[in-house]
Amino acid sequence: MEKRKILVVDDESRMRKLVRDFLTKQGFEVLEAGDGEAALDIFYKDKEIALLILDVMMPKMDGWQVCREIRSHSKVPIIMLTARGDERDELLGFELGVDEYISKPFSPKILVARVEAILRRTSQTDEDGVLRAGGVEISKISHIASIDGVPMELSYKEFELLAYFMENQGIALSREKILNSVWNYDYFGDARTIDTHVKKLRSKMGEKGEYIKTIWGMGYKFEVGE
Repeated sequence: MEKRKILVVDDESRMRKLVRDFLTKQGFEVLEAGDGEAALDIFYKDKEIALLILDVMMPKMDGWQVCREIRSHSKVPIIMLTARGDERDELLGFELGVDEYISKPFSPKILVARVEAILRRTSQTDEDGVLRAGGVEISKISHIASIDGVPMELSYKEFELLAYFMENQGIALSREKILNSVWNYDYFGDARTIDTHVKKLRSKMGEKGEYIKTIWGMGYKFEVGE
């Protein structure tokens, strides 16, 4: 199988080497850039880049500028790295269409796991924008969910919750992460609203509701059995 290409953009050579070494061990091909302008040059020349790991603080062009430029042309997954723990930065990242946001210092193993999860998630979506798993289909474009071809009557949040589960298939998701991702950061409720929605969603999914596994003391995981 052809190696997937990851573009790592950071002005610190030691950081690039650290990330490159871990990604290479997992079978990825790694391209590197030391600033934003170089990153864009590489990105536009190489049409096979599967994901970008992009530092925020860089010379010439910062990560936000690079992200805006790329997002005006492409939906390629982007992971942003920053040394700052400012929530405003994180919110800006998600507004710009960043797929994941990781603060320095971080565990390289966790970064690789995030890369693999994002690529797995994006590969599950067909070109027509449909997610499919175990007889469950979701069209994010037409906002229709179905079980074995039969449409389900889902509320807006139930649909968003199911889509989020399917995009993160096989990944244990905490209630806090689900709240932040599906209900957004401006939601001030508690975890019980997730449990209520999961209960209703399972009921509407019938026997396929068992795909949504409860992770006791943490949250949920969407997993299709063998």
